[in-house]
Amino acid sequence: MTLFQATLYTGIFLVIFGSHYLWHGMKTANHTQAFPRSTAAAVVLLGAATAWFLYKVLNLGPADFGQYKNILFILFLVTAVGSIYYVPDFLAVRGLAAMILLTASLLLDASYMHYGSALILKSFVYFAIVVALILGANPYKLRDFFDWLYKSSARPRAMGAAFAAYGLLLVGVAFTS
Repeated sequence: MTLFQATLYTGIFLVIFGSHYLWHGMKTANHTQAFPRSTAAAVVLLGAATAWFLYKVLNLGPADFGQYKNILFILFLVTAVGSIYYVPDFLAVRGLAAMILLTASLLLDASYMHYGSALILKSFVYFAIVVALILGANPYKLRDFFDWLYKSSARPRAMGAAFAAYGLLLVGVAFTS
């Protein structure tokens, strides 16, 4: 993936994500607040994150414990399947955190050794990494954030506007650098 693609795709995603909250505001409360404990979201997000991560494990080189990749594959597969049965609470949030971290790896690889306008993309990616680490360790904090977000009718629209504006900035940066 090139820096142009990484910046453009991230910007488009943020515009779509932010526009949804900007447009619908408080109407998003029911679906958004149901997300952390959603079984369907857990299966999709954790399943995708597991498949992606196991693919990366299978492609490990000798310098990255490649000689143990079969053992690591089995270990991580058992851990992922076991988490569905033994730790089902907030599994959607953990799956989202894993997907954010895996996506961040792609975006940072694309922006490696680029400076200037690439710092706008990197700033968002590092922010997303910090959020993913916090949510992966304390998934209930997303529920608490949603409770705070929907206490005021202006907050969802303000959050949506912030994401959409940053997305538009990224789209503009993609085409100007």
